[in-house]
Amino acid sequence: MRTHRWFTPWLLVLPAALWLLVFNLWPSLNTVVLSFTNAKPLGGGAFTGTENFERLLTDDQLADALLNSVVYMLVCLPLLTFLPLLLAVLVEKRLPGITFFRTAFYTPVIASAVVVALIWTWLLEDRGLVNGLATQLGVITEPIGFLSERWLVVISAILLTVWKGLGYYMVIYLSALGNVSRELHEAAAVDGAGPVRRFLSITIPGVRGTMLLVSVLITVSALRVFSELYVLTNGTGGPGGRAMSVVMLIQMYGRGFSGHLGYASALSILLFLVTIGPMLLLLRINRRTA
Repeated sequence: MRTHRWFTPWLLVLPAALWLLVFNLWPSLNTVVLSFTNAKPLGGGAFTGTENFERLLTDDQLADALLNSVVYMLVCLPLLTFLPLLLAVLVEKRLPGITFFRTAFYTPVIASAVVVALIWTWLLEDRGLVNGLATQLGVITEPIGFLSERWLVVISAILLTVWKGLGYYMVIYLSALGNVSRELHEAAAVDGAGPVRRFLSITIPGVRGTMLLVSVLITVSALRVFSELYVLTNGTGGPGGRAMSVVMLIQMYGRGFSGHLGYASALSILLFLVTIGPMLLLLRINRRTA
């Protein structure tokens, strides 16, 4: 006997489908349309062809922002792919008090990125704790410009991202390590393999799929970094705005009543293409090594 009509399943997926249409698909298509116009926030714009994309080629500020985002990704990718794995291997062991360390490592994850960035700002500013302590110990004679020099700002933001993300990716690896065969480790130990050898030959191959997932997540989040650099530079993008990320640049052009939505949309499309490139490369490398 039939218990429902043919359209019942469609009614169940309708709310999710509407949500995706209104908040994902439509904004994405609208961004593509706006990238070919000179639209403003308070009014429509005229069609300008590829003018916004031609402007991308001569924008020095965009070149700096792209370099910052790529460097951010290249440094965060190996650090946040392997350090959380090592951390997960350590805290996976059933030792007295290990729950405390798991909680301590995960605590930065639940803290707001803005709040954490503000704390790091207080620590790294010229009169902050780090410079003050280093001066008192005689290590330096003048404050280090952690927040006033371009690459020091980027490095500080990278360290903040790594510190805050360790616990998150550690939990992902912990769930993957539970699927690695204990018998393989025991057999390897009987054959004389040490901890390092077992880690390289058993643990890493056992979590390869998870490593790919983590790598993709890190790549996307690093290329889209915003909060860390924005708060550390107080929204200015550092000296001369040269420590901006691409997302900060999009926000700068798109905000306010006189914002350039057309150019901001073109920047968004460029960011999408820059983000999807490393993801496809990681997938290709995984297929070759599988």
